[in-house]
Amino acid sequence: MAITIRLDVVMAMRKMRSNDLADAIGITEANLSRLKTGKIKAIRISTLDALCRELECSPGDILEYSADSDE
Repeated sequence: MAITIRLDVVMAMRKMRSNDLADAIGITEANLSRLKTGKIKAIRISTLDALCRELECSPGDILEYSADSDE
């Protein structure tokens, strides 16, 4: 996939624990884990907004685009 989710990196830089972030943005730890590992097909804009608010970052810090070498 050309979009990489860098949530774990941003969380580590902010020293934010998964359970604290999940509670702060109102999602389950299981869903946050799926986000961190990239095992999702979509993310709600409201969830991305909440992540950016809590982590004090922009969407580009969490989502990274890289061109596939297959194209």
